Amino acid sequence: MSTSPEQLGDFSETVPDLWIPARYRHDWALFADWCTATDQHPLPASPEALALFLHEHPAAPATQRHRVSAINTVHTRHGHPPPGRSETVRRGLDAARAARLDRLVPLLLHKAAELPTTGWPGGLFGRRDALLLTLAATGMPVAQLARLRRGDIHLDAGTLVATTEGDERFCLPPESGTDESPAVGVYRRWAEILTFLDAYPNTDLLAQHLTDPVAVDQVALTDRQARQPLLAPIDRWGHLPLMPQLMTAQSLASIVRDHLAGRARARAPLPLRKQRDRDENPNVRLDTEIDLDPHYYERGVAARRQARDSLDGLTNVFDDIDARADALLDELLTVLDAL
Repeated sequence: MSTSPEQLGDFSETVPDLWIPARYRHDWALFADWCTATDQHPLPASPEALALFLHEHPAAPATQRHRVSAINTVHTRHGHPPPGRSETVRRGLDAARAARLDRLVPLLLHKAAELPTTGWPGGLFGRRDALLLTLAATGMPVAQLARLRRGDIHLDAGTLVATTEGDERFCLPPESGTDESPAVGVYRRWAEILTFLDAYPNTDLLAQHLTDPVAVDQVALTDRQARQPLLAPIDRWGHLPLMPQLMTAQSLASIVRDHLAGRARARAPLPLRKQRDRDENPNVRLDTEIDLDPHYYERGVAARRQARDSLDGLTNVFDDIDARADALLDELLTVLDAL
């Protein structure tokens, strides 16, 4: 049965360009009417609103999937992210998937809580892997986990919220009787590492920090920092890549599987790099008073001016070389064409 445009409600009148395939008009009309009655936005609709709509309109699994497909199609055709691809809706449509996640969530969170947060380099691996396991407990697919950026995570009233590229929201709300989810602390410990490296991009200093932690003030991310990967690869010595680098989905999935199977590698403590001799021997004298030549700066300025004058004509020389090279290339092409 198809539904005429007049039956799509006031929402269609406010959006005259709304186009709905004939096979989806009935399902969309049902959803739009429900949104009007409950003061919800049908386009774009939030995943939570769609999940509530499905809950209040029970039906066979095939019917529910058809409704979600209709709503997703309308959103996609009008440039909005499909709300039916959220984990909240997936769990409602797939009972087997929901049951599997319900079994995995406590195990993932338990493994995350057991990981070390201090020591070198165990504390570094422990903080990163704990956040990975915690995010996996939200039901987020590994492919989306691998694409998370630092700016995709935020805290909302004691809840850790991760937003993917498709505007899907994954979260772990606080347990009953608590004001803050344990996931918040897990995230803050890894964010502390990233903040420390923003200020002191040095592995030795990071090793000292994890051996004897000090408070690190969390500051707002810059645009560049917000675009950096959230989860970074770490080599066995505790070095993170100098340039921001995403971890692959295969690497993340392997880490999660190893922790769940009890095969995760135990990180042996590494010794901190020795300090300079003057730090180890208090009797070493450090000269702090150095007398500079009074003409030190004048000589330096003169040397820089001389270098500038010497190199001043290099641009013309390079241009002449380029012109000669182009001429030789043209001659070569002419010879080749004549063969």
